[in-house]
Amino acid sequence: MIEKLLQGKTAIVTGAGSGMGKAIAQLFVEQKANVIFADLNIEAAKAASDSFSSENVKAVQVDVSNNEDVAALFQEVEEVFGRLDIVVNCAGVPQVFTEVEDLSIEQWDRIMDVNTKSIFLTTKYAAPIMKKQQSGSIINIASIAGVRARPGLNAYCASKGAAIMLTKALALEFAPYKIRVNAINPGPADTPMINQFLNGDGTLIEEDKKKIFLDSVPLGSLIQAEDIAQASLYLASDLAKIVTGEILNVDGGRGI
Repeated sequence: MIEKLLQGKTAIVTGAGSGMGKAIAQLFVEQKANVIFADLNIEAAKAASDSFSSENVKAVQVDVSNNEDVAALFQEVEEVFGRLDIVVNCAGVPQVFTEVEDLSIEQWDRIMDVNTKSIFLTTKYAAPIMKKQQSGSIINIASIAGVRARPGLNAYCASKGAAIMLTKALALEFAPYKIRVNAINPGPADTPMINQFLNGDGTLIEEDKKKIFLDSVPLGSLIQAEDIAQASLYLASDLAKIVTGEILNVDGGRGI
């Protein structure tokens, strides 16, 4: 791997306490970026960032669906590091397979708030900083479910489909300012969240995991958090300096 691809850059990664967000944030630190590990679970964010120097790493508690929380996060980042080069919107919530008539308004709102509204909020506050710099990279972790629906994942698919179209709209809007906006569509991933699609308590037997998720991937293996981290590194770095508005499927062929 090329080293120090992000040297001198400052990044915010939401959902950095576990799973894909953690892998992305840690890889960015290894690539010499200043990284804010942002998560609602501050203890998880601190644990994920503890092994790195405190000089270029900071754990921050944030509810990505809350306007005041997000505004305060971006203000703090600008005050501490003086710039912002990368935002990775990785915070998300799953949906237990639920027929639409059984889905509560509260469940719908939470899924849309965390998976979609959060992208609007982070982009809203990143925009003035990045426009002033005339540079930046925003990466939205969407899902292959945003383009290939599954029954019972109505709200989740809607939230990720919205994230994909928001990515494209923002890419056009920000292009004059040299701010790039791209999305990654993970396929079924071997992270703690996968269990919550079948059971809200996170329990899942391996037979169910294989039948519902693994068998849908042509390459025959679940996506690893590190796969999404590597894709994020490419889009965040100058290797992708001319790439914007793209939706990168990292899904083992699930989207074919």
